[in-house]
Amino acid sequence: MLDEMCAALGGRAAEKVIFNKISTGALSDLEKVTKQARAMVTIYGLSDKVGNLTYYDSSQSEYGFTKPYSEKTAELIDNEISDIIEEQYQRAIKILEENKDKLTELAEVLLEKEVIFKDNLEKIFGKRPFEKEERETLDK
Repeated sequence: MLDEMCAALGGRAAEKVIFNKISTGALSDLEKVTKQARAMVTIYGLSDKVGNLTYYDSSQSEYGFTKPYSEKTAELIDNEISDIIEEQYQRAIKILEENKDKLTELAEVLLEKEVIFKDNLEKIFGKRPFEKEERETLDK
C-alpha cells in the first residue's frame, strides 16, 4: 500500500522537484492516498501508534454520524494519516531528485511523442530488476 501511495504522490512531487510549485492537479491523487491511509489506520490495523484494531463496523451505515472513538483517538488517527502521507510524499520527492535526469528525459520523450510505451521507459530507466523473478513466481 505504501508503494501505491508513493506512486500516486509522484505527480505532485514532480511538480515540487521540477517547478518548486504545487498545483491543484493532484486533487484526485490526494483523495485516493488519504482514503488509503485512513483505511490503513482505521480499518486494517496497520498503524503502530493506533494499534492492532479496527474501527470498521460492517453493520453500520457508511454515513453514520457518530465515531466509535474519542476525540483524543480521532486526533491520533488524523496525525497518523498525515504522517503516513507526508512520509510517502517525501519518499517520492527523494526518488525523483535522485533520478531527476531520467525524469527530465522522460518529460522530453512525452513532449515529443505524447504517448509512451514500455520500450520507451526501459530505454530511460532500464529493465525492471524484479520482472523476471515475478514471472517465475507466477508460472509456478
